Amino acid sequence: MSYSADILTRAKGILAQKKADAQSRYNQRLQEAYEKAPRLREIDKQLRLSMSLAAKTVFSEGGDPQLTMEEVKKANLALQQERKAILAENFPENFLEEEVVCPHCGGSGYFGSNMCACLAQLCRQEQMKTLSRLTRGGESFADFRLDYYPEAVDRSVGVSPRVLMQKNLQIARQYAKDFTPGCGNLLFCGYTGLGKTFLSACIANEVANKGYSIAYESAPELFAKLEKNRFNPDDAIRAECEKFSHCDLLIIDDLGTEMPGNFVTAALYALVNERLLGGKAMLISTNLNNEEIAKRYSPQIASRLQGEFTNLPFLGQDIRAMKARGL
Repeated sequence: MSYSADILTRAKGILAQKKADAQSRYNQRLQEAYEKAPRLREIDKQLRLSMSLAAKTVFSEGGDPQLTMEEVKKANLALQQERKAILAENFPENFLEEEVVCPHCGGSGYFGSNMCACLAQLCRQEQMKTLSRLTRGGESFADFRLDYYPEAVDRSVGVSPRVLMQKNLQIARQYAKDFTPGCGNLLFCGYTGLGKTFLSACIANEVANKGYSIAYESAPELFAKLEKNRFNPDDAIRAECEKFSHCDLLIIDDLGTEMPGNFVTAALYALVNERLLGGKAMLISTNLNNEEIAKRYSPQIASRLQGEFTNLPFLGQDIRAMKARGL
């Protein structure tokens, strides 16, 4: 699961802050203990000195280091016992126990060479925050209303928009439930206001909640970022564009609403082709049909979107307009 550099940096920052806050609280309790029982400060100082002496003893030459080490251990144990007795007499149990940010990684974010569950959870949370800014936030399959779609049969497809959208909803649910980075691609096609963006956001939220990395962009924003990275790059925009290639699921919303041009066509072909070759999943929504895609971009792009994507047509009436009328 490849999170973007921005999300990973934010998650690491939160984890580091948690670790720093825990250390700060411990230091505050330690100072309180020193003020109430000054002997503790002296004991801790002697313990640090004894550890230093032990290290010097190990590497010393001549004499009897083993005997000296035993003496150091004996003095150290006596100090620890005295410290324990002072704490038990003057403070609540575990008053000076250091807080453990994570029992597995200690707050480093990694367990061996693998990302620890604590950091992975923070990455998921930060990704959900990002998605909520790009979408309305909190879109759920349970809130997808089929009653907005007509029950009358549409002769162009032989079924009613409601039946068609019920099937699309089932496919989208299953796609999100079974998602893996190589599970295939979806293409949502249909006029504006038919629920393509909402259903895309439902998939994004569920897939992200499972811990997969997602890049969700409207087509105008995506191509604007790719163009800036091509002609006027900096570290921030380079990191933004890298996630389009490396994320587990790339969602391009409203393809066809961006300004057309040679750069857009070339960038779209390169991005789609790169992710197809890498077995990386995509979801694209568009108001264009296949013929319009071939005319606006190229037959090669249209061929890939038809042949490598599961095409889901959206039919019905403009739901946004219906909601505006209070329906």
